[in-house]
Amino acid sequence: MSGPGSIIGALTHHAATRPEAPALEGAQHRLDYAALAEAVATLAEILQALRPRVVGLLADNGPDWAVADLACLAAGIPLVPLPTFFTPAQHAHAASQAGIDLLLSDRPEALSTLARRGAPRLLYGSLYMRRLDSAPVSLPPGTLKITFTSGTTGTPKGVCLGREAIENVAASLQQASAARPDDRHVALLPLATLLENIGGLYVPLLAGATTRLLPGEQVGLNGSAGVDPARLLAALGAARATSTILVPQLLLALVATIRAGAAHPSALRYAAVGGAPVSPRLLEAATALGLPVFEGYGLSECASVVAVNRPGDNQPGCVGRPLAHVALAIGPGGTIHVGGAGFLGYLGEAPRHDEWIDTGDVGHLDADGRLHITGRRKSMFITAFGRNVAPEWVERELLLQAPIAQAAVFGEGRSSNVAVIVPRGAASQADIDAAIAATNRDLPDYARVGTWILATTPFSPDNGQLTANGRPRRDAIAAAYADALTEPRPLDTPKEPHGLLC
Repeated sequence: MSGPGSIIGALTHHAATRPEAPALEGAQHRLDYAALAEAVATLAEILQALRPRVVGLLADNGPDWAVADLACLAAGIPLVPLPTFFTPAQHAHAASQAGIDLLLSDRPEALSTLARRGAPRLLYGSLYMRRLDSAPVSLPPGTLKITFTSGTTGTPKGVCLGREAIENVAASLQQASAARPDDRHVALLPLATLLENIGGLYVPLLAGATTRLLPGEQVGLNGSAGVDPARLLAALGAARATSTILVPQLLLALVATIRAGAAHPSALRYAAVGGAPVSPRLLEAATALGLPVFEGYGLSECASVVAVNRPGDNQPGCVGRPLAHVALAIGPGGTIHVGGAGFLGYLGEAPRHDEWIDTGDVGHLDADGRLHITGRRKSMFITAFGRNVAPEWVERELLLQAPIAQAAVFGEGRSSNVAVIVPRGAASQADIDAAIAATNRDLPDYARVGTWILATTPFSPDNGQLTANGRPRRDAIAAAYADALTEPRPLDTPKEPHGLLC
């Protein structure tokens, strides 16, 4: 499909009408729209001749990643973007589950245990190809992209998406973000993340804008959790970025760094924030510093974004209005159901035919049609006093405190809530006590943290305690600290509040 409303159709149109306009910029080279269209068409022909069932793409951010992704879209070949921070076991599992038989990668020896005989062959730019011995799998008809849900452990779950869902989200997001030809988007998140793939590559292409794609290290990201905010700000400033996508931890790091005197990215007009709950106080602090932040909400099963705040219609504390193609329904108990943007099915399961998706999230629509998220249905707990608490609410407030880097809150059946805390830097026990006490002053009594446990290691995808987009995996954390959760240490009462960021 390459009609005028499609991503490939837009690329063809821009290549014909403004061929020399910059489309992709990388660390070493750039592609204008004419060169990009030619590269995509050439690689699509090569891939069609290779006749793969499913292509895997394992590479750092850069123009080569984008060309390979677009070539698969143009050729109608199912593609599996593989995050570079997956472990080898996770890569192997994803390849087997999706039936990947052709791997494109900037690391030639990747998945060598699944490769057929023969050395990797350079195929395009920095990307090598190698055949894999994965067995064929049954995919829902129309599958063009397989993305793995954020709860990526040793057995990640594959979500199958079709062209219609992908292009509906991209077109609606272009409209909501007011993307335009003079935009310069800087991709900070990995392109293997569906949100960045659609919001940071497809949306700028639809608008005829420019996307700057640099390896994670060059924009201040190391793996899935390491952040150098000074380098991140420098990357935004050097590119004169007008748009970018952030997860809450990146926004928190930017706010702290700008408050410490770092230069403000003055050209920025639209910074989408999503992937995990965001504290309204953090959004207010960012806005006060002049950062144009817009919270949104989505999930892989809906091809990423479902609702988002937008220029001229931005209300901190909600995730905005639904995108143009989306229908929302609030069920019993506040359960959020989404229509109009469905996935085709999960890998290994029968194709789905339901019109509505039960998101597993709880929230409500206000009188103006804006969506408010309370928390995850399965993570909400009921205290010993019968009060319902969404742990995400408490955690996002804890993360505004300087001594706290990560937090997971539990309270099912308890008389007081308990938090597993990962300290920031050299924060002491007294620092954390003070930070929790400062948070508690802004929470109702039933939501306050009464006791806490010092984490032995940071939450990360590597140890299965963090999702790819920064959400704590509660079951894994609870299992890791099962003994301590039965008798956590009491909270000392500090004399003075300490470390408030916002």
